[in-house]
Amino acid sequence: MRSNSLPDRARRAVLVAACALLAACGNGSSGSVVKVTIPPGASVRTAADSLHRAGLVAWPRIFRYYAKATGKDHDIKAGTYSLRSGESWSQLITALRDGEGLERRLTIPEGWNLFNIVPALATALGSPPESVAVAVRDTALLHELDIPTETLEGYLFPDTYIFAYGTSPRVAVREMVSRFEHVWDPAWNDRLQQLAMSRNDIMALASIIEREARLPEERPVISAVYHNRLRLQMPLQADPTVEYALGAHRDRLFYKDLEVESPYNTYRHPGLPPGPIASPGKASIEAALFPAAVPYLYFVASPDGHHEFRTTFKAHSEAVQEARRERREHASRE
Repeated sequence: MRSNSLPDRARRAVLVAACALLAACGNGSSGSVVKVTIPPGASVRTAADSLHRAGLVAWPRIFRYYAKATGKDHDIKAGTYSLRSGESWSQLITALRDGEGLERRLTIPEGWNLFNIVPALATALGSPPESVAVAVRDTALLHELDIPTETLEGYLFPDTYIFAYGTSPRVAVREMVSRFEHVWDPAWNDRLQQLAMSRNDIMALASIIEREARLPEERPVISAVYHNRLRLQMPLQADPTVEYALGAHRDRLFYKDLEVESPYNTYRHPGLPPGPIASPGKASIEAALFPAAVPYLYFVASPDGHHEFRTTFKAHSEAVQEARRERREHASRE
């Protein structure tokens, strides 16, 4: 038995040595970036095949032997990687186990604000939330955008972003602001002059519309209500601005909440808030720029999500009572 085992051990030793030699060398390519997707729960076999198809590993079977021989054939992280051709097998396995080169995908929904964005971006980048909080206060960007507030609230455009491994919070924030600048149509600047409003005014109004609207077709009508109120110098009395002042979402606001002291509380302070309260999408920005031609001054949300619009306070009060009655009936059926 011993005489038969020695050749086996020798063959394994030779195989490991050969694998180590191959692993130490790259494939001789120029070092261009190659994207490779490793599916969730992938084995080293699947990973080796993916690397082979991407042209990063010439001998996937021997690559698997090397990974097993070195005890690194497990704990592979799924995702899309940006890897460089020419990397050694050792570097490739380390990348797949440590997540180096793993692209970070982040989706910012319309209506999110910095209370949501900062922790989500920190998680996606693998950075401390404090670093992201500093990045959203980038004074250079605030100056470039002519933003009078202390943060870039509202200007981190809602979209899906893919950040390369190692992207810093500052670079990520600049990319999100760049996306906003790309979406902003230069022709809208003429519309600002017609409305006698700044871009920051429009972004503040668009953010309120984004938080209020549930149905896309209602955005221009909600915009009209606020434009009409601004024209008549009526307080906006927008509930989302109170939530922003309170620092958290509330399913229901109480009268005491409306008394919170903040320049963002449009129940206590006339006109628009100092800046956006969330990141509006393009549709809400367009609605803020081009409101519907309607005379409404009030609206109230119904249980099914649509709004009832009225021109007089008396009619609005009746609509509020009807909405409350519908909510009670809805609650009793649950």
